[in-house]
This record gives sequence, C-alpha cells and structure tokens, in this order.
Amino acid sequence: MRRFFLAGFLVTLLGLPLAAGESERIHGFSTAGSEAQRALEARYDALLVPENLRRELETLSARPHHLGSPGSKAVAEHMAALFRSWGYEAALEEFHVLFPTPKVRILELVAPTRFTAKLEEPPLREDRTSSQKAEQLPTYNAYSGEGDVTAELVYVNYGVPADYEELDRRGIDVRGKIVIARYGGSWRGIKPKVAAEHGAIGCLIYSDPLGDGFTQGDPYPEGGWRNEWGVQRGSVADMPIFPGDPLTPGVGATKDAQRLDRAAAPTLMKIPVMPISAADAQPLLAALDGPLAPAHWRGALPIPYKLGPGGAKVRLKLEFDWRIVPAYDVVAKLRGRELPDQWIVRGNHHDAWVNGATDPLSGMVAVLEEARAVGELAKAGQRPRRTIVYAGWDGEEPGLLGSTEWVEFHAAELRQKAVAYINTDSTSRGFLDAGGSHSLERLMGQVGRDVLDPVKGISVAQRVKDATVLSGSPEARREARERKDLRLDPLGSGSDYTPFLQHLGIASVNLGFGGEDEYGQYHSIYDTYDHYVRFMDPDFSYGVTLAKVAGRATLRLANAETLPFDFTALAETVGRYVDEVEKLADSQRKDAEERNRRLDDGVYTAVDDARETWVAPPRLEPGPFFNFAPLKNAHAQLTRAAKAYDEALAKRGGAGGGEALDRLLLAAERALTRPEGLPGRPWFKHHLYAPGQYTGYGVKTLPLVREALEQREFARVDAGIAATAAALEALAQQVDAARAALD
Repeated sequence: MRRFFLAGFLVTLLGLPLAAGESERIHGFSTAGSEAQRALEARYDALLVPENLRRELETLSARPHHLGSPGSKAVAEHMAALFRSWGYEAALEEFHVLFPTPKVRILELVAPTRFTAKLEEPPLREDRTSSQKAEQLPTYNAYSGEGDVTAELVYVNYGVPADYEELDRRGIDVRGKIVIARYGGSWRGIKPKVAAEHGAIGCLIYSDPLGDGFTQGDPYPEGGWRNEWGVQRGSVADMPIFPGDPLTPGVGATKDAQRLDRAAAPTLMKIPVMPISAADAQPLLAALDGPLAPAHWRGALPIPYKLGPGGAKVRLKLEFDWRIVPAYDVVAKLRGRELPDQWIVRGNHHDAWVNGATDPLSGMVAVLEEARAVGELAKAGQRPRRTIVYAGWDGEEPGLLGSTEWVEFHAAELRQKAVAYINTDSTSRGFLDAGGSHSLERLMGQVGRDVLDPVKGISVAQRVKDATVLSGSPEARREARERKDLRLDPLGSGSDYTPFLQHLGIASVNLGFGGEDEYGQYHSIYDTYDHYVRFMDPDFSYGVTLAKVAGRATLRLANAETLPFDFTALAETVGRYVDEVEKLADSQRKDAEERNRRLDDGVYTAVDDARETWVAPPRLEPGPFFNFAPLKNAHAQLTRAAKAYDEALAKRGGAGGGEALDRLLLAAERALTRPEGLPGRPWFKHHLYAPGQYTGYGVKTLPLVREALEQREFARVDAGIAATAAALEALAQQVDAARAALD
C-alpha cells in the first residue's frame, strides 16, 4: 500500500505516466482493454521518425502552393500518393470556389508630401525559397472590396468596436476617411467590417513591430521575428456569418452548384482593404496630425502616434481577378475492422499563402507521420475498430473553403457516421495548446498525462499546469493545482474544425504546440523551411510529440469499447458559462446606472491629459432583470444526467453498451445544435460555442445570450435563454438515453 501511494505521489509531483501495471483505466476501455491499448500506443510511438517530418516539410514547402495554384495540386497529389502507399483508400475531392487575386495594388501618400508604398517583401540570400517571386501571391487581403479612393487618414489602433468608442469620445469621425489599423486585438476581418460600419471608405492593416517584430527579438534573418518589410496576407471575408465559398453558403461548391451573384454575397467586404509592412506604414503614420494617441494605442515605430484626421491624405486603389478555382481536398480512409460506419476524422490543411512551412505544413507533416504509423500497425494486423479518415484540406487560408465545402457536401453522411473531428494546423515547440468540445475533455486530459514533453521529461499536461502555477491568474493557479485534468479551451473559429463543430455538431478538438518559438513570419514569404528549422522546431521533436498526442486521441476514439465522451466535465463547464452570463447582465446594468448617474451629476470628466477634445458618452439603457432560471434548471438537469451516466458506466467496468450506445453518444453533441442557427447567421448552429460577430476567431460561449447582452440587444436575451436551455435539455435527454442503454 505504501508503494502504491508513493507511486501516485511521484506521478503527481513529476507528471510522469504510471507504469503499465499501475495505469489508470483509459476512459472508454475496460481494464484489459486499457492495457492492450497502451501496448498498441507504445508500438505506435516506436514507429514515429523525426527525419520523416523533416523530409516531408522540405518537400511540401519547396514551392508556393496557394489555393488554385499548380503547386497546391502538386502537394495534394503527392500526399494522396503517400496515403495509398501506406494502405489507405485515398482520393482527391474537387470543389470549385471563388478566389480573387490582385490585378492592381496602389497605395500612395498624396499630402502633405508624396510617398508610394513598395508593397513588396524583398528576397533574402539566407532564405532559399524567398526569391520565388513568379509563383508568390503578392501582399493583399482576399475578399477585399475594390475601388479607387482618396481621403484623409485616421489611426484606429486595432480597429475593434471599443477603439471606435474611444474615437467617438474624442470627437473623431471616420466617415469618408481611410483608416489604418495595426494587426492584433482581433481577427483581421473584423477591422474593415467595423470600419465600414462607421462609414470609412478604405482600410489599411499594418504589422507594428510591437506585435511580432523587433520588440520580441531579432528580426529575420538574424532572428525569427518579422522584419520591417514583412506583410501578413490573409482573408477578410466576414466569416462570422459563414465560412467557406462566399457564393455557395450551406451547399458543397461542386462545379454545377447554384451560386449567388457576387454582388449579393454577404461575406465579401464592401470597402477596399490592404495589408502593409511596418516600413510602408511608417511614412503614413508619421504624416498624421491631430491629438496624440492614448498610451496603450502606441506601437514601436519611432514616431509620435497621432490619431488624425489631418496631415496625411492617402490614395488606395485595388482591382481583382475574381476567378472560380479548383480546391483539392485529400481524403484517405482506413476502414475499421468492426465498426466501419463510425468515422474518426483527422485533418489539417495543406494550402498556404506562400510556402507555408509553419502554417500549415508543420502540422500537416505530423498528420502524415501519424497516418504512416497507423498504416504500419494495420498492416501488422492491428487495424482500428472504427474507420479513420485522414484529410488534407485545401483553401483553408482564404476562409476554411476545402473543409467547409466537404462538410456541406457530405453533411447527411457525416451526421450519421462522424464520431469526432481532430484538427491540427501550425505547430512548433513549447506548450500544448488544446481546445475543443468539453465532452472530450477527459479523453484529452488522459492523453496529455500519457505523453511526455521531449525537453522537460514531464507530461505535456503537467508542463502546462506548471507554467500556469508560475504565471497564471490567482484563479487559474488554484485550478492548476487542484484540477486533475487540463481544461480544454472553447473553440471559436480560425481553422478547419469550424464546419464540423459549429455547423454539424460533431465533437471536435484542435491541437498544437507553441510558445517557445520565434514566429514573426506568419503569412509572409519568409514562412519557409529555412526559417522553420532555425527558429521553430529544429529537431522536429515537438512535431513527433504532436503526432503522439493527436495519434493517441485518434486511436483511442477508433478503438474504444465505449465511445469516450464525458458529460460531467461538460456540465461543469456549462455551469461556469451560466454564471458568467448572469454576472455579465448584472455588471452591465450597474455600469449603465453609474454612467447615467455621472452624466446627471455633471461629473463625467476627461481623465487623460493627451485628450484635446472630449465628448461625453451617450446614456445607456440599464436593461431589465432577466430570468436565468431556465438556464440554471437545464444545467441542473444535465448535471444529474451526467452523474447517472458515470455511475452506470462505472458499474459496467468502464465499457459496455455496444453499437447502440455508440449511436447515442456520437449524436450527443448534435443535441446542442438547432436547425434555425444563430440570429443573423443561421449557418452557425451550435448553441454552446460560436465565433463572436466582432471577435472573429475568438469564441463566444452561450452565444445567443452572451452576444445579446454585450450588444445591449435586450429584447433578444429572454429568447436566447429559452433556446439555449432547450439545447441543454436535449443534451440531457440524450445522456439519459445513453445511461438507459448501459442499464
């Protein structure tokens, strides 16, 4: 007994996985099944070879391969051939999507002096592939509006709604102006969206060195950070409405699909948008007059950051070639030996803005090595119980096109067969970053405790917990000490899990490593093999570790005796979200009452000496007291159902119920969706997680309630509470049905 407790103490202290004879039972497996699964995973680990990742990264990143390019098809064909050689049924699925590329790009300072922006990234002799100009996409924002506009310039910080509130308080109006925003603070597509809503006629987005340049470390090529000429390309489609092909919402973009007229496509930006380098931005910002920007708005350029308008007048002209181009998804299937109609889908995208060594190929080569090892196990007689579908998506960069079109086209089949989706994108070295459906939190917690960090020698989960204890908030530190498993972050958008989770309600996770790299080359011509092997993951040890983490998750889902969903963690997380929205409603009411009191008393005064003008804020409607009882009752119902399911599963030794139970479990996440979707964006159907309308990638949990409160649309709150409660009740009923199947 003393030896047992000592072993447990050392595991807790050091974060080491227990020895095979002492291991905890894997969720979804019996004791005997857990031992067999861990033995399989040991054989799987032994098959992973870092040199394979290195070789494939160099091969796949050798040429630019953006959507619609010859390089993209060549990459897809190469990957499909690899899958076939490993024993998979592999094919390319082709979709036809709108993808504009620039014909005209002009940016000029026309007053008080003249300056013409270069709009180019120079090749570097230290980077072998940076000189492939003929194949590189120029610097631009996909799905920008067209136009030739000349106007005064206004600096808007990150260009998010709160920044425009600050400008309003200073009496600065952007109507009829061109705005310039720095990257950061939100997803790039929010910046022109909000600018257009405030009447701006053009938008520039620049990379300030404070974000990913010399303030972080030596710029490329001396270090890995963005140099003065680096530009972040990227899409500015309004993806919080829907991702995928802008002309075929809700249906797969096959060659003969019915398409919207481009003028009616709601996700296309209406004003011209251009990304620029710090070097091109500096003369424009230096020419601005007007008040000095608030201290927290100032970047790292050697200029006084002024707001404008006045001083700087600029001309922006953009024209595009609006083509329909092919997107090539690589889809490879390894048929399950017992349950071939239950699918574990594992994906990463293969397209890039240019060469894309980090984004996305660092993640894609981990997928390939994972698939090769799983194929080797299958050839040796250890084929998984369920079907594994490996995918390399095309067109992720412009807006999750390849994955979204595939999901929309195969929606009926996926609703019936898809158990879960496991996504990766970019990866490097450092700490595990894991987000996803909280029904998979226990699965990923066990995986995180069973995989060792290649540098520290402790589990990847323990390393994250240790870092949180050192530098997290007091609440996060306490939880890191007390909680057995890591929390999964809720998922918003920004990668290929979006159509699976938020459109079809397929439980999903998103995985990667980072935090100890030097990555200033995002979406530039310098995101290359030469950069990656110097500054990201030089020995590919973390690429192999990602393959161990994602491979375990894939294999455990594929081999589980009972699908390893856990509703206790989900119910606990829902309870936190319910508390948050109730507190949000209370704090908003109190804030409004305090503002209105100060306005009535005439004591609402400026607090920043840099302000040259001050406009009192408008009065706010405090809002009514809302009845959150339906949400609380639904949460209590889900908590009871989860506890009963746990007890029933424990009585069966952690496994049981068979295929009938699996059918109920794989459909559980679907219960959190509703056919009508979210208000104003019905494509998003999940009622627990959604990307924010003004955060883009950032998640909004309980979005029907939270966003109605944040946007002060109080008439929507009660309906949002009712609809969300109904979704939670439907999930509780599904869990009850699963418990009954076990009984």
